[in-house]
Amino acid sequence: MEILGLMSGTSLDGLDIAHVSFAFQAETITFELLHFHTFSYPESILEKLKNATNLNSEELQIFDKELGAYFAEMVNVFMQKNKISKQQIAAISSHGHTVFHQPHRGFTLQIGCGSTMAFKTGIDVINDFRSLDVIAGGQGAPLVPIGDFHLFGDKASAFLNLGGFSNISFRKHGQIQAFDISPANLPSNLLMQTIGKSFDQDGQLAQSGKINPSLLEQLNSLAYYAQKAPKSLGIEWLNKHYMPLLNRSENIADLLCSHTEHVAIQIAHVLNTENLTSVFITGGGTKNTYLLERLRVHFNGTCLIPEKEIIDFKEALVFAFLGARHLRGEPTNVPSVTGANQELCTGVLHRAR
Repeated sequence: MEILGLMSGTSLDGLDIAHVSFAFQAETITFELLHFHTFSYPESILEKLKNATNLNSEELQIFDKELGAYFAEMVNVFMQKNKISKQQIAAISSHGHTVFHQPHRGFTLQIGCGSTMAFKTGIDVINDFRSLDVIAGGQGAPLVPIGDFHLFGDKASAFLNLGGFSNISFRKHGQIQAFDISPANLPSNLLMQTIGKSFDQDGQLAQSGKINPSLLEQLNSLAYYAQKAPKSLGIEWLNKHYMPLLNRSENIADLLCSHTEHVAIQIAHVLNTENLTSVFITGGGTKNTYLLERLRVHFNGTCLIPEKEIIDFKEALVFAFLGARHLRGEPTNVPSVTGANQELCTGVLHRAR
């Protein structure tokens, strides 16, 4: 079964597309990552994504369709470039772009209209993987752990993704546990944007700064870290509780340095507390060499870094896997992870014709 997995993350670094072939045997699942590419957002869409939480309901409806059309256009470009025929692809499996994530209030919203994508590509689309889990009392996140253990289970004792937020998955008492640990790339990117840059290359500016002990203590004392899983983070929490602490008139390098130290401490605390001996790290933050250096200082075990295409495209690959499971009628959530009251085949299927 061949699926196109689409991922648009909170760090706004672009639309990831992964063309993946899956083979399902009785006891094993194998995959091949055939083609992959990240499409940078045009400025017009990037500005709307940054401002999406402030759009009114009518504007959000319009943008949902616009983003779906953009996703479809990029899929068509991707397929043409890689000489992939529509007949090869069982479905497009799209994460969409998260605008609101408030499971405690019973909803989560990922935009990028599935019907628009299906019509404009001529391929069936599966999206909205999180809503049904939230309806069943879950967090709707994280969903990636099911892929971690089916596709990479023999690689390490834990799996860490460093995206806009950091999230982890591991087995405990035979059950998969997973949750968002802390903010990661998103605060760094927001700070860099104040000086006209999009991100801190290799964490160089953070490395040049000094830790502010008072700020670090404030960050480490946030109530979220004392909560028990299942738990997840969203932009709303970041804007309300985290970014105000970084909104101070001191040196940007010092703010970045303090934030990076905080992230490393929080991740290492979880790994060490759970007695995990190795962690398989993916996501854009894996390229932040200073963050990894600080993590290695605090973590007692081994950090494993896979090949570049897995670092960059694991989430798109896993959403392709979720799409394949949806088509097979298999569960796509893990109740021990999300807190949902049952296993569910989540996602909404949009027929192309």
